[in-house]
Order: sequence, then structure tokens, then C-alpha cells
Amino acid sequence: MIYVLDTSSIVVLKNFYPSRFPSLWKSIDQLLKSERLLSTREVLNELESREGHEFILSWAKTNKHIFAIPGNEELKFVNQIFSVSHFQSLISLESLLKGSPVADPFVIAAAKPKDGCVVTEESKKPNAAKIPNVCDHFGIACKNMEGLMKQEGWAF
Repeated sequence: MIYVLDTSSIVVLKNFYPSRFPSLWKSIDQLLKSERLLSTREVLNELESREGHEFILSWAKTNKHIFAIPGNEELKFVNQIFSVSHFQSLISLESLLKGSPVADPFVIAAAKPKDGCVVTEESKKPNAAKIPNVCDHFGIACKNMEGLMKQEGWAF
């Protein structure tokens, strides 16, 4: 399975330093080498706009190749997401006004054409425009980081 990381799941990894959790990072490296772990450029932009995430930002920049620029297929799917008026709130008015990076629709769109799984720490909430709700609506698999580890059979 291909996993597409949301910013929230990458941020979770900031507490697992490679010197303390080498087997976790070895497993992540295996997913990277097998091209089964990716993200989108907007996630990298979100990481760069946050403070206090130096270790994980360094990791992201080292693995910059996984943060792809959305292609035509992904952009068409972002349009399809926003054709559902309720999901337009994935981008807050504040983010629009500030010009802040917004990764959520691009993360979902990156998973769709690859039959991938979105990895996010967001939870599905009734009537909300959260990543798991959008994934559910469009039939896209969605897990959190622990779910990825369980799917892969990782135990540390």
C-alpha cells in the first residue's frame, strides 16, 4: 500500500528521534526506498511555516523528493472535492486571507489516483470537513500513524 502523509502525522514523528528509535526510522526508510511513502508540496510548505519542528523539518528537507507537486489528475480531484460545498471549508477564511499553506485537499488528492491511504492524525467527526470525512465520502482509505504501523506489522 502507498501512504500519503498529512502534516499532522509527520509532526507526530518529531518526538521519535532516530537515536532513540532507530528501528522506527529504519522502517520508515524502507517505506521511502520502496516508494510507498509520499506526501505533497503543500505539506512541506506547512512544515516550513511552523516553529519548533526543527528535527522533523530537517528530515523533510532531506527527503524532499517525497513532497510532490500536484499533477493534473490530482488538481482535477481537488476540484472534485471542492464541488461538494461542505468540503470547501477545508480551507479556512483565515488561511485564505493570510495566504497560509493548506495541504488537506492536496493530501487527499495525492492518494486517490494511486489507490493510496491518507495518513493523518485528524479524527472523523459528524458533519465536519475533516480529512477522514472527505476520504470516507470519496472511498479513500484513511489511517493515523498508529494505523500505518499496525498495517505494516511494525512493533517496537
